[in-house]
Amino acid sequence: MATSSTSYSHALKAYFDKRIAVIFCFGIASGLPWVMIGSALSAWLKDGDISRSSIGLFGVLFAAYSVNFLWSPLLDRIKLPLLHDHFGQRRSWIFLTQWGVIVSCLSMAFLQLEHSLWYIALSGLLIAIASATQDIAIDAFRIDIIGDTEKEKLSAGAAAATAGWWTGYGGMGAIPFFLADLPGWQWQDVYFVLAVLMLVLHIIVWLVKEPETDREHQQSIAEARYKAALGEQQGALFKQVLAWLAVTVVEPFRDFFSRNGVKLALSMLLFIVLFKIGEAFLGRMSIVFYKEIGFSNTEIGTLSKLLNWWVTIIFSVIGGLVNMRYGIYRGLMIAGIAMAASNLMFSVIAEVGPSKPLFIATIIIDGFTAAWSTVALVAFISLLCNKTFSAAQYALMASLGAMGRTMLSASSGFIVDGLDGNWQLFFVITALMVIPSLLFLYTLRHKINALEAQRHTI
Repeated sequence: MATSSTSYSHALKAYFDKRIAVIFCFGIASGLPWVMIGSALSAWLKDGDISRSSIGLFGVLFAAYSVNFLWSPLLDRIKLPLLHDHFGQRRSWIFLTQWGVIVSCLSMAFLQLEHSLWYIALSGLLIAIASATQDIAIDAFRIDIIGDTEKEKLSAGAAAATAGWWTGYGGMGAIPFFLADLPGWQWQDVYFVLAVLMLVLHIIVWLVKEPETDREHQQSIAEARYKAALGEQQGALFKQVLAWLAVTVVEPFRDFFSRNGVKLALSMLLFIVLFKIGEAFLGRMSIVFYKEIGFSNTEIGTLSKLLNWWVTIIFSVIGGLVNMRYGIYRGLMIAGIAMAASNLMFSVIAEVGPSKPLFIATIIIDGFTAAWSTVALVAFISLLCNKTFSAAQYALMASLGAMGRTMLSASSGFIVDGLDGNWQLFFVITALMVIPSLLFLYTLRHKINALEAQRHTI
């Protein structure tokens, strides 16, 4: 077993770094758009008497997070006019994408559900695309800002990113449900508030420094290699264009598979997909389930959002410490078991009804699951990335992880309808979906531990 000799006290010091605080703030900005097109939108649609199947179909919006790796190489290579000179490569893209989220969210504040459902879906799609692109830039920023030998800071950054994301999704995600229950408030008013919150978070981009890397130097070396491979018979302009495209599109993936080996790389990508399948079916229908079982918007906001927020922050920090001390494999295995357990507890709620104590217990376990699994995955994926292509390589793996909980979530409403609203059986099925990923993870344990030991240099 590849474990670190790092003590808990030494590992805890990794969190006291201003870079970790910046990562936390960017995590909030990354999580908030999920409220706009996720829980808030689902509740708005449910209050508007939209069918479960139609609400489930809105999960297709999250497909942007699954396929954002297709354009992620552009964030490593394209320098945005004007913005790049002022902000740098990573911050300029964060700047642009955050404004995309703000403007699209504001547009939803002026739309009526009864007459503009298609335009609401379009605005949601624009939020998803801008947010998915923002995630690429933020993840690359996090990887770039941590030194190659700061392995503990890498885990601390993963924990801060997870806690920040859940602060945006869970902590701030409670606000729409509180506002929606206020007299005279409509969901359009809620979306105006969400846009203002994103605007406040946007200030962080102006206050932080751009990470320093040798990205351009390494890219120029790769470009020279491709030019040499093209030979002297090609025209200068044609060769320049082909070399640029090769470095932008081909080199990030070639580098990833060559450094990690094709077999290991494919194995890890497959595990990431399998690990999120059970979560996919549960996540999209959770708000619909809460409302159908009898919980009010305020109870959903308090229990599902605020409580889950604090639980996730606490377990993110603890998960980061455990990963530093005992390794990522154990963290992933524990998280997978907890994931199945939390799904089964949702099934119990469906049987006994809207019990607050049971709901609280379920939220605590579910928050632990989300925090622990995400910290472990983020830290491991970050270890696999080359800073020269951190945007493209991280997005490739993160997108596959998102695929399990987004592409499949579109069919979740049909499954519940097909089960005649049998929520108990639905949650049991989602729990069983976790088993294949845990079996696959067990077969990869030696490779994961060996890779972690190889990369640990502190």
